[in-house]
Amino acid sequence: MPGATHAKWATCVVAVALAATACGGGGASGVVSSSWGDPPNPLEPSNTNEVQGGKVLDMLFRGLKRYDSKTGEAEDMLAEKIDTTDAQNFTVTIKDGWTFSNGEKVTAKSFVDAWNYGAHLKNNQRNAYFFGYIEGYDKVHPEKGKATAETLSGLRVKDDRTFTVKLTQKFSTWPKTLGYAAFAPLPRAFFDDHDAWLAKPVGNGPYTVESYVKGSQMSMRKWEQYPGPDKARNDGVDLKVYTDNNTAYTDLTAGNLDLVDDVPASQLKNVRTDLGDRYINTPAGIIQTLAFPFYDDRWKAKGVEKVRRGLSMAINRQQITDTIFQKTRIPAKDWTSPVLKGEGGFDDTLCGEACEFDAAEAKKLVAEGGGIPGGRLKITYNADTGSHKEWVDAVCNSINNALGKDKACTGNPVGTFADYRNQITGRKMTGPFRAGWQMDYPLTQNFLQPLYYTNASSNDGKWSSKEFDRLTDEANAESDVAKALAKFRDAERVVRDEMAAIPLWYQNGSAGYSERISNVALNPFSVPVYNEIKVN
Repeated sequence: MPGATHAKWATCVVAVALAATACGGGGASGVVSSSWGDPPNPLEPSNTNEVQGGKVLDMLFRGLKRYDSKTGEAEDMLAEKIDTTDAQNFTVTIKDGWTFSNGEKVTAKSFVDAWNYGAHLKNNQRNAYFFGYIEGYDKVHPEKGKATAETLSGLRVKDDRTFTVKLTQKFSTWPKTLGYAAFAPLPRAFFDDHDAWLAKPVGNGPYTVESYVKGSQMSMRKWEQYPGPDKARNDGVDLKVYTDNNTAYTDLTAGNLDLVDDVPASQLKNVRTDLGDRYINTPAGIIQTLAFPFYDDRWKAKGVEKVRRGLSMAINRQQITDTIFQKTRIPAKDWTSPVLKGEGGFDDTLCGEACEFDAAEAKKLVAEGGGIPGGRLKITYNADTGSHKEWVDAVCNSINNALGKDKACTGNPVGTFADYRNQITGRKMTGPFRAGWQMDYPLTQNFLQPLYYTNASSNDGKWSSKEFDRLTDEANAESDVAKALAKFRDAERVVRDEMAAIPLWYQNGSAGYSERISNVALNPFSVPVYNEIKVN
């Protein structure tokens, strides 16, 4: 996200996709320069549900919980304790001594006001759905019509450090979700002068926003008075906008950039030679899928689930991940992620034959299902990064070969990610489209409910199943972890049987960095642990 003012950059012309080439060196003294993409939405915590904006929120805010940068486990941050006797009514006590960077004290009201804002229909927040389990959500955010309440009835401020939460049903793992940015606290400044806050967001994390020039750069600087235990070990981070990650990689190898956290597929053959030990390839909670537009009657017609299953079996995942991604991807076996491990809900047997390459069976199933709707498959993707075209072309080649038709499948590029997302949210897709999910928190529920629950926040294809919804609700209500995971697996089997989305591969975090910095790592969300990076 954007805008440098340190002396070294003061006279530097920073252009989109050429962010650092007008100046030598990776960044100002003590400041890390990192590749980045402009987020499509304002940086409100409850309105940011994509990776680029999430990087900033991770530096700018600290919530009740924080996910361990190595294990992903939810640990207390601002929460002193979260008590419950029934997994439905919770009492939250926050730690004393926390402030926002403008000096305002972080109180229980800071959380309650932020959550009420995020949930209310009039504020049109993309993450409103995450507050859906709190009592009163149906009044502040009804499915139809206007809101009939201003605040969530399930939230109550008891005193400066205590508030209570009443959920609409039992949700035993609900406290573990509270490290997600949507649940961050907000200062009064957010409400008193909203436009000013959006121009220069104020949070309570280890960094502050020094400046932001959209389309160019966001400059984050270390907050010296930060009260938390995870203080920044550098002077700041300059997030530089690139519209092509190949250009970012070139700048990295030329010494004009410190960090690239998405090494393009076209560079993976060279990256070990170029960077040696300064290349990171580590498992992450990310899955790539092909989603379908179930609002198009042709794709939800009876029998078309056979077509979707056949298309899944027509994709040679192993060949594509080996040749194009150089083993930085792992063929998908379910709809979650291996980082959850078996005890967390990952199951490498769940998809079974439906995720195995079988050209003959694929051709048979597509024919039995009535053929590809419209006669030709067009896979839509955003073309403003360096790798999507390559794998989409490879997927189409695999499908074409399996079906014995040269042009059964083609890629359908959209110029920018913003345009691509606008077409998706505008329900303009007519065939499968690229979908990726980076976990918000390390729970099986997070890989399933936001994507496949009826009208969920990231259910872009608008798939709906009463059976899936019922099983998900039952899983959330189950206090026994093993029983809850069993219910989630049952729900996931519904996704499999309907092939609500085709799982492609699990994505590793892939990053490269310059000799100028050290102590670089990616967390289980594949986001750099910026506050730990040292400038040599």
